[in-house]
Amino acid sequence: MRIFLLLAFSLMISTIGMSQDAYTAENEGWLVDVDEAYAESQKTGKPILANFTGSDWCGWCKRLTKSVFIQKEFKEWAEKNVVLLELDFPRRKQLPARFKQQNQNLQQAFKVRGYPTVWLFDLSKDSKDSQYSIEAHGKTGYTKTAAEFTANMDRMISQRDSGE
Repeated sequence: MRIFLLLAFSLMISTIGMSQDAYTAENEGWLVDVDEAYAESQKTGKPILANFTGSDWCGWCKRLTKSVFIQKEFKEWAEKNVVLLELDFPRRKQLPARFKQQNQNLQQAFKVRGYPTVWLFDLSKDSKDSQYSIEAHGKTGYTKTAAEFTANMDRMISQRDSGE
């Protein structure tokens, strides 16, 4: 019996380790790691579009996903214009500790109090201490259509590019 319990425990630990490595966003094409989003943003010159969501409990978040994020129109727009970052705050599933901490830190930095909240921003990184500085361009919440959502984001991107 003891050998079985040790084997079961070691399998459970290895499964937990694998699940942390395999953590991905609920929506296809979205990143979950702010460092990866930063690197992609630096490479492409695109701002980051961060979706603060409660993927498994927030009704408005689920509606936003259905009405905007899974729509072909949004996906095509996003590929050309932004780096997508999902910052999830689920209740029924456990995030790996580093992502949970990352998401909480960004939630505090952006003062997010409700879901969904979507921020458009740029990051810069201090070469001395590797700390990020945020240049926020605007936020939104639930939007009924992909066209309405992308038009709102296009205005923010235009203001960003013109230096307003």
